[in-house]
Amino acid sequence: MRSDVSGKGAPELSVENCGDLRVAVIAAQWHEKVMDGLVEGARRALGELGIADQAVLRVPGSFELPVVAKALADRGYDAVVALGVVIRGGTPHFDYVCQGVTEGLTRVSVDTGVPIGFGVLTCDTEEQALDRAGIAGSSEDKGHEAVTAAVATAVTLRSVAKL
Repeated sequence: MRSDVSGKGAPELSVENCGDLRVAVIAAQWHEKVMDGLVEGARRALGELGIADQAVLRVPGSFELPVVAKALADRGYDAVVALGVVIRGGTPHFDYVCQGVTEGLTRVSVDTGVPIGFGVLTCDTEEQALDRAGIAGSSEDKGHEAVTAAVATAVTLRSVAKL
């Protein structure tokens, strides 16, 4: 698959001493093939990081991610990962959903102090989404990346707490 994703500038994250963290993954149900790839990438990352205390929950769509992220953050999870996909259509619905989800997840993270891994794909085409889903032929694995980023941030927050 070909996409307009450059992949340039992405950090190589190495995360250690994180096996005791509690991490929850929330995934939307829209676009089953894309979402299955994102969830599989997230589970693979959790396994590679040695995180046993994990939860994977599904919600109807991306717009529902922030409210569930808030509930999980309030229940003591060290990191929450939000996975979804919104593909541009012929109406402004795309813009409203993308803005609401982004602002909602940012608010949850800032208000609770719990890192939220942002694995919400906002694409112009289904091909772009599939290219980021971590499935065979994809150039990126955003589910894996979102988990790694959230866990790395949770580890950094531990260091901040010790300052």
